[in-house]
Amino acid sequence: MGLTWRGARLVERRPQNATARTLVLGVPGWPGHLPGQHVDVRLTADDGYQAVRSYSLAAPAEGERIELGVQCVPDGEVSPYLADGLPVGAQVEVRGPLGNWFVWRPGRTEPVLLVAGGSGVVPLAAMVRARRRSLNGGDFRLLYSVRGPDDIWYREHLADGDGLDVRFVYTREAPPGDPRGPGRVTAGDLADATDGLPPTSAVYVCGPTGFVETVGDLLTGLGRDPATIRTERFG
Repeated sequence: MGLTWRGARLVERRPQNATARTLVLGVPGWPGHLPGQHVDVRLTADDGYQAVRSYSLAAPAEGERIELGVQCVPDGEVSPYLADGLPVGAQVEVRGPLGNWFVWRPGRTEPVLLVAGGSGVVPLAAMVRARRRSLNGGDFRLLYSVRGPDDIWYREHLADGDGLDVRFVYTREAPPGDPRGPGRVTAGDLADATDGLPPTSAVYVCGPTGFVETVGDLLTGLGRDPATIRTERFG
């Protein structure tokens, strides 16, 4: 039987950067979810026109509340309205949770590498937050590619320490003193990130299609087993 649509009310909107938002929704009867899963969101206009888009869950399960990461896409049909136009208290519909491959299950103890491109960090942030709640989660490494320092999501959750090692790759503008300088993710960046990582450890890669394909090719070129690489792409 397929998943049903559920009513969801916007409880809170939090800015992440100039164009990114976290939406906190209350969903009566929400069944829970795993870190890495996503939902479909459906909007219905007064004339009956409907639009459906998929958004990643940005936080581990917490009762009947869910958090979505929304990147405002210029000239987009849905994202600008969700990011800035939907009033707090308004109703939408959600269907999910969706996806059972790109998930991290709390309690797993092996080290993990997360590789994010831009807003692809959203489901990985849910994994980071779930791991911090877990009593025995293994160490996490995050390689996070963003255009510049002002584009970072979830600063409060992605601080180094407590078993999390974060490395930033700035593609357009690096902060003063950054030894790497701006540029896209390279084999060298991934070699550093995987150094000492057990060969059986999972690697989660999320971001735009081109980014995910490039990172996947670089990882296999470095000798990572493709069976350990889990990908989620958009665009």
